[in-house]
Amino acid sequence: MTSATDDTIASRISRILADRIVTGQLDAGARLRQDHIAEEFGTSHVPVREAFRRLEAQGLAVSEPRRGVRVASFDFQEVREVAQMRAALEVLALRHAAPHLTASILDQAEEATIAGDNSKDVRSWEEANRRFHTLLLTPCGMPRLLATIGDLHAASARFLFASWRSEWEVRTDHDHRTILAFLRQGNIENAAPVLERHVRWVDQKTFRSASGAISNA
Repeated sequence: MTSATDDTIASRISRILADRIVTGQLDAGARLRQDHIAEEFGTSHVPVREAFRRLEAQGLAVSEPRRGVRVASFDFQEVREVAQMRAALEVLALRHAAPHLTASILDQAEEATIAGDNSKDVRSWEEANRRFHTLLLTPCGMPRLLATIGDLHAASARFLFASWRSEWEVRTDHDHRTILAFLRQGNIENAAPVLERHVRWVDQKTFRSASGAISNA
């Protein structure tokens, strides 16, 4: 059983390691060594092991017999699976959130969209994009659903970093604006299918996998 302090440290370690994996600083197959990470963060092995469990739950790390914990690889089938899961769960969350979306929340979501459109790199775009989705979905009041969506967002971000690291270009997110327009009208029935299509666009994207292979998802 971990203490509250250990849990806080584990959260910090898993968050930082997840960012390194998502952004490609840690490659697929790279070994995550307990002793090295414990030394880096000035802690015992207990919170490090908990951080590893959290990364495994997110699909970002795998534990293998005699090989220890390593950064998980991903393939094109996983890209499709994550996109389909996100689409279904985000639409569910949006339907529950819609009655609680205020003008202030929608204004903040619009600001996030503008920030994304003006992003100079994939990291700032991904942060703005995640903020847009988080703002619209959080009012659903379903913490387990939101936690699952958060893990899927991390997986999606990893695919995007792998694909766009060397070919970033400024983009305008018309889907975000369409979703916001429908939500401002109180029209969830039209907003929901746009969100579903928006999340599943990666199904058709050509991207570079963790192994360096290029394919259509």
